[in-house]
Amino acid sequence: MDAARLQLLNQVIQSDIDAGRIPGAVMLVARHGEVVHEAALGMQDAAAGKPMAMDTIFRIYSMTKPIVSVGVMMLAEQGRLLISEPVSTYLPEIGRPQVGVEIRDANGKPALQLVDAQREMTVQDLLRHTSGLTYGVFGESMVKTCYRDAGIESRNITNAELVKKLATVPLAYQPGTVWEYSRSTDVLGALIERVGGMALDEWLDRHILQPLGMKDSGFWVPQEQQHRIAEAFPVDPVTGAKVRLLDACNKPSFLSGGGGMVSTVHDYLRFARMLANGGELDGVRLLSRKTVRYMASDHLSDLPQARSGTEYLPGQGYGFGLGFAVRTAPGASIVPGSVGDFNWSGLAGTYFWIDPEEDLIAIFLMQAPEQRSHYRQKFRNLVYAAL
Repeated sequence: MDAARLQLLNQVIQSDIDAGRIPGAVMLVARHGEVVHEAALGMQDAAAGKPMAMDTIFRIYSMTKPIVSVGVMMLAEQGRLLISEPVSTYLPEIGRPQVGVEIRDANGKPALQLVDAQREMTVQDLLRHTSGLTYGVFGESMVKTCYRDAGIESRNITNAELVKKLATVPLAYQPGTVWEYSRSTDVLGALIERVGGMALDEWLDRHILQPLGMKDSGFWVPQEQQHRIAEAFPVDPVTGAKVRLLDACNKPSFLSGGGGMVSTVHDYLRFARMLANGGELDGVRLLSRKTVRYMASDHLSDLPQARSGTEYLPGQGYGFGLGFAVRTAPGASIVPGSVGDFNWSGLAGTYFWIDPEEDLIAIFLMQAPEQRSHYRQKFRNLVYAAL
């Protein structure tokens, strides 16, 4: 990689920090198994005047999803579940919810019609976000309103309580038809608890985090390490929106498999290297190489309606596998990459991808939710510009 162009990456991000657009960021690029560039720029906590450091701890939000998805596939490799099975095989309380269809009533007013699901959601549907579930946030719909009214967006519930609440609201789509970003991975967290026989934080720590040496990752930060937590600006300087992040200092009631974890760039690199190495790192194997390849393959290609939802977050040129967006075309996307590269990101501005063709891993961590899309593109463009 071109050293001067990697330094340009620092210069561009630093210029945005100096302009007050974001408080700071940590970046890392690895190629052929070696870290070729890393930088901690700006402020970890601008209000406290604390500079960013390579060991700063970030709320990674939906970058939790790949970790939990790996956990589910580990259970599948152990013969403890089949991803083809209905979710109700393992979580019977979720049953077979009806599907909510928005129509006009006899007076021409919007109404929600409930129709029977044509089939049950499967574990594979949860992994690839085709379960029919949704989020009560991120847009408006009558089903999303049902979610909010049922308290599904509360942080003061357990995974088991979440599953019970989801059973009381309609699905947004027929299972196995449309990709919809959703509570699916939270349900996977509940599934791990049920099949694994322990709380999600304990299971992940015992089976993934400790074996990989991810010592600073979990669902909250111990008191003695809380001085390392990255904080956002209270108000986004570009959009003017108030910024509220998850409490990272106390153990949450809701161990969200879809978005509750914290981590550091070096911890997440160990997770990414495990995937890039085909499921193994430093003599510790979590998955077989065939399972990793299976997860990082497009699982939407045979679903003609998959991209017909209100917002297809993987974007053009990408399908979706079991926990990751997966590139399916050299063109079409708004960013460069390689067919077969896979990625995901987090609400507060975290992002990673693995490019097997280039033997490359890149990770960008910041806490600036309103700027997440801008910097995902900018970081990726600058990394590929250095090849």
